[in-house]
Amino acid sequence: MASDIEKASSELQQLVADTDTGGRKPAGTTGALIFAVALAWALFQFWYASPLPFVLRFGVLNDTEARAVHLAFAMFLSFLAWPATKRSPRDRVPVLDWVFALAGAFAGAYLLLFYTELSTRPGQPNLMDVVVATAGMVLLLEATRRAVGWPMAVLAALFIFYAMAGPLMPEVLQHKGASLNRLVSHMWLTTEGVYGIALGVSTGAIFVYVLFGALLDKAGGGNYMMQVSFAALGHLRGGPAKVAVVSSALNGMISGSSVSNVVSGGIFTIPLMKKAGYGGVKAGAIETMSSVNGQLMPPVMGAAAFLMVEYVGIPYSDIVKHALLPAVLSYIGLFYIVHLEAVKMGMNPIVQREAKPWRVRLLRNGLGLSGSIIVVGALYYLFEGMKLWLGEAAGWSIGVVVAALYLYAIREAAASPDLPQDVDIEDPKPLETWPTVKAGLHFLLPIGTLIWCLMVEEMSPSLSAFWAISVLIVLMVTQHPLVAFFRKVPAAGSWRGGWSDVVAGFHDGSRNMIGIGIATATAGIIVGGITLTGLGLRMTEFVEFVSQGNVMLMLLFIAFVCLVLGLGVPTTANYVLVATLMAPVVVELGAQSGLIIPLIAVHLFVFYYGIMGDITPPVGLATFAAAAISGEDAIQTGVQGALYALRTVILPFIWIFNSQLLLIDVDGAGELMRVVAACTIAMLVFTAITMGWFRDKCRWWEIILLTMAVTLLFRPGFFMDRITPEYRDVSAVQVFEVAKAADPNDQMVMLIKGTTIEGEEVTKTVALRLGAAGAEGRKRLADAGLQLVPLGDQVQIGALKFGSRAHKGGFEQGWDVAMLKVKADRPSKHWFYLPGLLLIVLVWWLQGRRMRREGRL
Repeated sequence: MASDIEKASSELQQLVADTDTGGRKPAGTTGALIFAVALAWALFQFWYASPLPFVLRFGVLNDTEARAVHLAFAMFLSFLAWPATKRSPRDRVPVLDWVFALAGAFAGAYLLLFYTELSTRPGQPNLMDVVVATAGMVLLLEATRRAVGWPMAVLAALFIFYAMAGPLMPEVLQHKGASLNRLVSHMWLTTEGVYGIALGVSTGAIFVYVLFGALLDKAGGGNYMMQVSFAALGHLRGGPAKVAVVSSALNGMISGSSVSNVVSGGIFTIPLMKKAGYGGVKAGAIETMSSVNGQLMPPVMGAAAFLMVEYVGIPYSDIVKHALLPAVLSYIGLFYIVHLEAVKMGMNPIVQREAKPWRVRLLRNGLGLSGSIIVVGALYYLFEGMKLWLGEAAGWSIGVVVAALYLYAIREAAASPDLPQDVDIEDPKPLETWPTVKAGLHFLLPIGTLIWCLMVEEMSPSLSAFWAISVLIVLMVTQHPLVAFFRKVPAAGSWRGGWSDVVAGFHDGSRNMIGIGIATATAGIIVGGITLTGLGLRMTEFVEFVSQGNVMLMLLFIAFVCLVLGLGVPTTANYVLVATLMAPVVVELGAQSGLIIPLIAVHLFVFYYGIMGDITPPVGLATFAAAAISGEDAIQTGVQGALYALRTVILPFIWIFNSQLLLIDVDGAGELMRVVAACTIAMLVFTAITMGWFRDKCRWWEIILLTMAVTLLFRPGFFMDRITPEYRDVSAVQVFEVAKAADPNDQMVMLIKGTTIEGEEVTKTVALRLGAAGAEGRKRLADAGLQLVPLGDQVQIGALKFGSRAHKGGFEQGWDVAMLKVKADRPSKHWFYLPGLLLIVLVWWLQGRRMRREGRL
């Protein structure tokens, strides 16, 4: 089955290829070789993610060896798939590129090929080590220039220069410098540089998720999401724009690429938006904005999200949980923007469907939503019951149930009309929602498998993706033969077609990964430069100087840096650089200001503003793709997209100061419902404020009232803290009693003080998440990585476990615990939701009265 990208024009396909997969497409033996190598890479990664090496006791590789194989494939394919310049041949591979490809593959695999020898001389490279490492770094920079772009290559080269030219730097950046031997050993022969965390995450997690998205698109999942969105929303006012938002959100669940998301959906939605009356610039901006935000949408977020697992030290399932509400709110805001644009322009639906009474629509939607919740809940409790009662046989029993669900979904698809392979731009036809949904229910099974393994079974991201891909492969091979069987028609060629789609999907997944593999390896150079020179410590002083210790100024500075870097550096490298240099600074300076900022909040802040670089002119790649479809100016499209995106940029600042937006410290279903409802309403009202339109055009004093309402809904704690403090002080000597009495997974807040390595006396507020209840307080603290030593009426931090929650939380060995902060017994801050809601109702009523008085309602 053709993927959504393959339905685009040849010019757009070439744009996507130049950006994501490589613009060179040689034919004959060379093309077959590139295809075979890409397929071999995907099969290796699928094998590495699976439990099979450990079951069969064959092909087991440690992390470093697997990273070397990963980089070797990426280096080899980057020189074959990307031409050196725009004038280089695209239908054949020059001899020099073959030399570069083979040399790059050898240098990339050097740690694997000579692993034993290198382990016998750590930090003492011989001549061959230095030559290979130097050549490898040069070739990696050239591969980066081709596959990622000049800015990333130049940035990495600057870090290499900085590492070697330390004594020549200005005093504020000066360090003793590194020799060539020390530099290449650090960067290429250890896991501190190129083979570090970023490449490890690319090897262990990112590849299989990109592969999952490529296979699902090849199976028809992307087209299914587009058709469902069009059936549900295409007949509404501003329908094409709403389809763009929702289909991008759905595609964002399985794809982490902004450019391919723009092209796959934009070839249909942008022309339809122009036809509806949005105009080319706004149509391109809406598609760009919607597609870029797809990197925020779980479960398959942008590649940088997988890096957070290592940098923050929490499971990927927790990152999904924390990112879910902001991602949904972001799309709610985007959806409301395009709705208000349609209302302001007085648009009419471009597709007419038989109008149904509102009571019928409400009943059908209510039954559909409640029915879906009941089915999901029933399956959850059924599977949990099987695990409880059947023990080791539960896996097979669950597999039987999933197979039965698959057969039922295929039978429903066979009884439904085939999904259109595209949307008729010239004469779009309305689709009935439920028949369209039934025609592709089976596509939800691999997505459901992925979510179940990640969130319920809490498997590793790579193992979760392995099981989801396994289900998806079975689906791709069998869906067409089974549909033919239920329709009682011949299935000639459908088995072979299914296997062909699987092979093509594996190839597409590898081609999509070349640039990411190269970018994560190059990001290792940046991280290696920081660790080798101690730049991180200097950056703390610099950011503190720029912000003067003000957290808000610090956040604005970081957002600005992310946006500037995002102009030319991919999201992954942007995140690695800013998260390494600045995320710890925000947490540290916030703690010194008495503000507890969760580390995940800062990393999601950096991630969010990093992906905005795909929109912002003049270099936003997603914007160029949208402008190519709309036929409008890319700069104007980027500016308009940035203006739309500004309506949602409030969210990262909100979750820094109100972590409940990330579902942190949300107790019980009742509080969860209140937080979700309040944040959703606040997002809609904030969007209305920025658009200057609520029920009607807003007057200045109505904007003030709505702004007050948004503040009350997004930051209720700010007002409650003015009435009564959130914490009460408790003596540090009671630390073990307080820890013992704390609820499971509760947060323990302490005021600690001590002397920094510069001799400065510092006091800061830190928090520690405790584990399960029931144990003694000392043990609960030790399990979190913190050992405290009572010294009379004082308590001192005795030891910290490296990499533990206490270590990542900002605790310092040898410092004193000055005070404990225990939550005060005060009314819920959510009482301030009520005045916020009353202000919104007041403005709604006032605008309605004005519209009735003028005869417009």
